[in-house]
Order: sequence, then C-alpha cells, then structure tokens
Amino acid sequence: MVRAACRRSELGFMSDKFAEVAPRKRSTIADVAALAGVSRGAVSQVFNGTGKISDGTTARIREAATSLNWTPSKTAVALRRSRSHTIGLVLKRPRELDIATTGALLIAGMESALAPRNYGLLLHHISRDPEVEQRTYRELASNQRVDGVILSDSRVDDKRFDLARSLGIPAVLIGTPSNDDPIPHIDSDPPGAGVDDAVHHLADLGHRRIAYVGGEPDRMQAVLRRQMFERTMALIGIKPVAVINGNYSAASGAEHTAKLLQLASPPTAIIYGTDPMAMGGMSAARRRNVRIPEMLSIVGFDGLPVGEWLDPALTTVQRDHAQRGHAVAIHLLRILGESVPPEDTLRRPHMIFRGSTAEPPSVL
Repeated sequence: MVRAACRRSELGFMSDKFAEVAPRKRSTIADVAALAGVSRGAVSQVFNGTGKISDGTTARIREAATSLNWTPSKTAVALRRSRSHTIGLVLKRPRELDIATTGALLIAGMESALAPRNYGLLLHHISRDPEVEQRTYRELASNQRVDGVILSDSRVDDKRFDLARSLGIPAVLIGTPSNDDPIPHIDSDPPGAGVDDAVHHLADLGHRRIAYVGGEPDRMQAVLRRQMFERTMALIGIKPVAVINGNYSAASGAEHTAKLLQLASPPTAIIYGTDPMAMGGMSAARRRNVRIPEMLSIVGFDGLPVGEWLDPALTTVQRDHAQRGHAVAIHLLRILGESVPPEDTLRRPHMIFRGSTAEPPSVL
C-alpha cells in the first residue's frame, strides 16, 4: 500500500513537473494572419511563393510568423504542392453569348500551352448569379481540383481578385483589371487598341456621322473600347452621333442599329464592339432597305472567320484570340513554377478591310 502510494505520488510529481515545462499550444496560420492583419490566403501565398503580395505586407507577415515562432508544416506544404495538373476556367456569360465564337479560339490557345506540359483545362460555364460564381471558385480551391485559375471578362470592381487571393489560389487575368488591381494579367498595349484604327479608317473615307455600339458598362473590355472610341473621335474633332452600351450579342446589335436608323440624322457609319453585334446590325439595316455600304458602313471587332462569307464581307478589327489564350496559360504556368519560355508580346489588333465600308453617301 505504501509502495503504491509512493508510486502514485511519484507519478503526480512527474505530471506536475511536465506541466510546468510543457510547451504552449503551437501557433497556427490563423494566428499569424490575425497578428499581421491579413487573410490566411495571404500568409499561404507568402510562404508558398505564389501570387503577388506587396513588400510591406510580406514583411509584416514574416515578422508576425517570427514573433509567434510559426513555420509551415512540412507535411502540409508537401500536400499543398501536390499538383492536380489542371487549370480552371470559369466563364460567366449569358446564353446568347455562346462560347463557340471567340471563347473557342481562346480555349484552343490555352490548350496549346497546357497540353504539351500534361496540364488539363477544367471548364465551368455558369449562370450570371454571383453566388454561383463564388461557390464555384470556392469548390475548386477546397477540393484542390485545380492548381490555378484563368480569369476572363474583367469587370469594374471585380470581386474575383480578392476571392482568389483569400483562397490562396494562383490566378491570372486575361484582360485589364480596374483600379490598378495587382492581379497578374496580360492585355494588348494599349487596351482597346484597334477601335482607334476603325475610327481613322472611317474618317479617312469621309464619314463624319459615326456611332459606336459596344458592350455592357460593367465590363472593363467594353469600357476600354468605348474610351478608345471617344478619345480618338475627340482627337480628330468629330462628335459621335451616339455611344451605346449593348451586350455584345447579335440581338443587341440589331436592336440598337434599328434605333439609330430612326434618328432624324442617322449615322453613315457604325462601329460595333463585336462581330456578332455587327452582323445583327447588318441584318437590321437590310430590313429597313438601308444598303451596305452605299448608305451605311459597318465595322466589327474580333475578326471571326465567318465575317469573310457575309455579303458584303465584314470589315473588322482582327484580334488574335488563340495567342491571347496561349499567353495567359504560359503566364500562369510560370507562376506555378513550371519551366516555360516567356510568353509572346500580344500582337496589336489590326484592321481587315472588306466590303462593308465605303465612302459615305454623297448627299447627307
């Protein structure tokens, strides 16, 4: 009995002794994020070397980690660095803007960079519901289904950039972000290039009543093209007949063309934000017996192959969608640590002169 009591006393003493020297609970990534005043995703990006975090924020995160004696778990890092060799692409477009046009060319360009390096492309074509979009990106990150994502259709005050950073998922935008967001991106230089060439082409033909029908005002691409149109018109001293926000679809092009042709002084030329819009505009003009290009000149934007087979063939701004897709995929692969050659500088969009433009009617 005495021996047993002594044994219990000894164990109790040892337990108390270990309690005194036992280390405190190990700090976590959440503790570091809280101390540094950032998200867990930002901490992850700093220690994994992914994404773009400012020097000041990086220093603050590392200082917080040092003060808490925190380092990433080697096992966790190894798991995070295991690759799915899959890149995510989430397209959020209305059904009338089918991906079988410019989107198909863009995807083909991405595949030309990804497939030779054994990467696949996981495509989600979703509705315009913001909650569905957010949930899609969260599921891609939480399920580790992709190593990174390609973002398209940049918007004004785009919420996806902060979301990708908070999720710690590498992302590259094809396009130009608003508000100088630091998201890695590629675009033509300058953004909106090609619209200025279309304006000069029509002005050189003698047009002075020129209208522009573009995309939605919350899309950065549409904003930049509209700004390029207005800026170029101002430089050559021509006041636009109208500057209209549509939605890039053929139906939208037809609708707004019909309204423009009802004006007391209708335009003699219209520039559209996409080729499908221009095709819709041509159809609307014909229904009103407005001959193209004798009475109305029309310019599209995209350079889709089908434009060559219209009657008359469509004058348009050609943009190399496949090259854009290839370049954005290469940029993301480099962020992921793959050994890839530098992406080509994006070729500037250029004019393709066809039969849908001519001198304006002699009697205005």
